[in-house]
Amino acid sequence: MLQAAILAPLANVRHAFFTRSGGVSLGVYATLNGGVGSNDKPENVAENRARMAAILGVSPGRLLTAYQIHSPDVVVADEPWTRDTRPRADAIVTRVPALAIGVSTADCGPLLLADSEAGVVGAAHAGWRGALTGVIEATIAAMERIGADRNGITAALGPTIRQANYEVGPEFVARFLAADPANRQFFAQSQQPEHAMFDLAGYIGERVRRAGIIQFEDLGLCTYAEPERFFSYRRTTRNGEPDYGRHINAITLVD
Repeated sequence: MLQAAILAPLANVRHAFFTRSGGVSLGVYATLNGGVGSNDKPENVAENRARMAAILGVSPGRLLTAYQIHSPDVVVADEPWTRDTRPRADAIVTRVPALAIGVSTADCGPLLLADSEAGVVGAAHAGWRGALTGVIEATIAAMERIGADRNGITAALGPTIRQANYEVGPEFVARFLAADPANRQFFAQSQQPEHAMFDLAGYIGERVRRAGIIQFEDLGLCTYAEPERFFSYRRTTRNGEPDYGRHINAITLVD
């Protein structure tokens, strides 16, 4: 697993950006696939998630992820849910100790947040759709509603596809420029005519800063560029593989 230097010192918080190593899955899912929506064997995913839960110091049933839909929707976790009862959302916040909340990713941006003094944590799945439509700001607002102080929130961005490997078409660029002409700064010229290279991590970082979060760290790692270390949806598509594993990125308050 990986940790953010900005979150690691917080005494009442544990977190992890899990890599693809340390699990039991095989083939394209090797080895620490946490994606319940993948076609991996359910018993392997369950074992992988149990291992992650142990590292976070919680029981397997208290490691929670939502049914992600690339939205700005946020839910508050007050108690465990099951795979069948998990909410449809792209961010989770909680103030309940020993309840680990997380997001699954395979190129999108995993954002973990904590106000350690208030005892509030959050996890956001920031793909381009969610980031563009406000999932970051919605997560921070949800944390405030359950007691966090925006000025006390620390945030960290884990492994994410980086600009050098994120080629997009003209419709994609047009959508971002329509939202804000200043978004042009997040696009670089592609070798393909009319295409561009998108800086998702830079865009997420800018949305975090605009939301007033001063304490922010980007781990600076690319999921696409390191196949031995990370799963990647785009790399899987390029290689014509049948499916891909998902990372779990999670945070919890220490009881």
